[in-house]
Amino acid sequence: MILSANEAHVAQAAQALRDGQLLGLPTETVYGLAANATDDAAVAKIFLAKGRPSDHPLIVHVASVVQVPLFAAPVPDFAQKLMAAFWPGPLTLILPRKSCVAAASAGGQDSIGLRCPSHPVAQALLQACLPLGVLGVSAPSANRFGRVSPTTAAHVQSELGPELLILDGGDCEVGIESTIIDCTRGEPVLLRPGQITRAQVEAACGQAVRGKDAPQVVSGQAAPRASGTLESHYAPRAKVRLMTAQDITAKLKALGPHANNLGLWSAERPAADEGFGAGVLWRQQAATAEQAAHDLFSVLRELDARGVTQIWVQLPPDTPEWEGVRDRLQRAAA
Repeated sequence: MILSANEAHVAQAAQALRDGQLLGLPTETVYGLAANATDDAAVAKIFLAKGRPSDHPLIVHVASVVQVPLFAAPVPDFAQKLMAAFWPGPLTLILPRKSCVAAASAGGQDSIGLRCPSHPVAQALLQACLPLGVLGVSAPSANRFGRVSPTTAAHVQSELGPELLILDGGDCEVGIESTIIDCTRGEPVLLRPGQITRAQVEAACGQAVRGKDAPQVVSGQAAPRASGTLESHYAPRAKVRLMTAQDITAKLKALGPHANNLGLWSAERPAADEGFGAGVLWRQQAATAEQAAHDLFSVLRELDARGVTQIWVQLPPDTPEWEGVRDRLQRAAA
């Protein structure tokens, strides 16, 4: 059931969360499947609906930094600097979890992922939840586990069915999930790239950021599990193949008229003499990382819905601003 995000419907959605129900929630990154973060029975419904392993942690969304001490302590100085710089926004921080709260949301770990979303509907909902005693909302992407994340309310409904209550907040502005920084090991460690780059994180906190190739134990602390970091993730039904523009041209020429049921997401439309024909469904890849991130999951979903069996994607540039898009594509193709 898709609801327009007016004040009455936001209040209805907040009450649904208070009552232990699930909710499709728009954020600036992707749509989430939300439940009361401190209601373990409600959180269990998320894992069931997604088909997600119960030890795979969820990200808890909070209205502001005021709620952080309810879930996490201690919070290192560099994490506080990151909150000041990027919250509300597409940044998740992994922090030491208070032992008495949100064990199911944390997948049983002694750490917890916290994020303060900037989407106005998400903010309105989180604020409406506070008087009802819902102090945070667990909200992984609203799709079946491992599949393409949704960036519209219609995507959520097609994935999880018409009975789910969904607040319609329009198209997600960012289009890929948040950057995740582990703050439990004495120094910032990038677990998942996103719109906020490692250079921006370093500038904000004044410390070097270790990459995902960092040792699994840093400053005596083992790396926590985090959302969206499995090798294979964000995958459509069609097989995704990543190629250079030159490889795309060569393979299209080799296939010729036999190129059928093929989706193509590339910067330039191939010419007819390069093997481009009716059997190839082409979508243009944006020239900027920001627009490509916005388009990525929608393009994969559309091509999948059109029944292609393969999706060929032109590898984007190997530059810092494209790191989040490259990460999602590599996992989709794994």
